[in-house]
Amino acid sequence: MSYKFTKWMILIVPTLIVGLWEYVRHQFLMPFISMDLGNVLTPVILFAVSITLLNRWFSYLEQMQEELQRERALKAKLEQREQLARELHDGIAQSLFLLSVKVDRAQRQRSADSGDEEWHELRKAIHKVNRYVREAISDLRIPANVKEEGAASASMSALIRQMAAEQQLVLHMDWQLSEEEWSTKARMELLSCIREALINVGKHAGVSEVSIAATGNAASFDAAITDYGSGFVVQEATEPGRYGLQIMRERASGMGWTLQVTSRPGATTLHITGGVEV
Repeated sequence: MSYKFTKWMILIVPTLIVGLWEYVRHQFLMPFISMDLGNVLTPVILFAVSITLLNRWFSYLEQMQEELQRERALKAKLEQREQLARELHDGIAQSLFLLSVKVDRAQRQRSADSGDEEWHELRKAIHKVNRYVREAISDLRIPANVKEEGAASASMSALIRQMAAEQQLVLHMDWQLSEEEWSTKARMELLSCIREALINVGKHAGVSEVSIAATGNAASFDAAITDYGSGFVVQEATEPGRYGLQIMRERASGMGWTLQVTSRPGATTLHITGGVEV
């Protein structure tokens, strides 16, 4: 029943029922039903008819209340994300100012000595800002695509396709990973590792194609990212000043996962294995 139809039914039907009851009672039932009993039955009948009609009305109001609560929760989330974006902007501005001061100091000292320590501090500061920005962007982007609380969640495979498109990479995917029982944090960490790998492929591998395969479930999974580019020396990728692989290792280690990298000219594979606490 529609809103208007329900409203008119509530207004008209109880009145008609009570009027019909009173007519039948006085015309036909007076020999059988006393006045006192009839007066008691009238409100009982009115209540039964009203509650039957109002039950639909109450259900409609409850549905509206639930929708309102969902809208309020969504608005609160959007406001939190906007606040986080503002904080990110302020953090970048302050960090860049600090970097500019360090650069000036390093340049002045370089004329007097080698300046190795100052440059090392500069690289650490740059690494800190870079990691802060990437993690903050991950926190902003992934929850924006992952719809929660009653809505169908965006799959990790769909988000990975979006990441590959952002890096202008041709993606070959064999995604057989069961995504049930994955916490939001675990999803975010795995997606962040894969995003970092895709960024590195786009910047350093010298190729435009990448393959991603994943199997298993939350208890035990194996994800592999493979490119067929120039390759690199794994030991050199962990030297000071090169942070991409270190960031991925730290993320994986924080979740209790294992990250292994094998690389040679023509093929580089990054394996992430482990499980998720459920």
